[in-house]
Amino acid sequence: MAGSAGGRRLKVPPKGTRPTSDRVREALFSSLEAVVGLDGLRVLDLYAGSGALGFEALSRGAASATFVESDRRAADVLKGNARELGLSGVTVVNRTAEAFCATPGEAFDLVFADPPYAVKDAAIGSVLTALVSNERVAAGTVLIVERDARSAEPPWPDGVEPLRAKRYGDTTLYWAQA
Repeated sequence: MAGSAGGRRLKVPPKGTRPTSDRVREALFSSLEAVVGLDGLRVLDLYAGSGALGFEALSRGAASATFVESDRRAADVLKGNARELGLSGVTVVNRTAEAFCATPGEAFDLVFADPPYAVKDAAIGSVLTALVSNERVAAGTVLIVERDARSAEPPWPDGVEPLRAKRYGDTTLYWAQA
């Protein structure tokens, strides 16, 4: 991790989680800081796992991060990581990404979606569509979806413009903006 929590390691849930590699995370955040900056942003980390992406954003200046994780054990690890790091602005939601995005609520400025690679493109498309239709994204929100490099680009909903895709070994990051 970089920023205010630099050098700290996160605990990872015992199984079922594929954390974003350090190399991919560093490249992602270097690009984010150059393109949009992170200061004061409201971040949504869907399929959060250990929370690496959301915690990195907080460590680099984001105002808040909401972590959505369906697995109870992983949500407990997230809460422990939040306590250990001592970062403010953390909300952990133990729900599926589908259920969270299906309800109206706070709008976010930056959205990370790092679903398990087994999650089908149609399911990701449904989550992204629900985000937009339930006004969970603000004007200009940047959405980043992490997928297996062999996967197709996510099916972006109307009103979301694809920006770029960048491959890192067996991982591809897809960027879009609402």
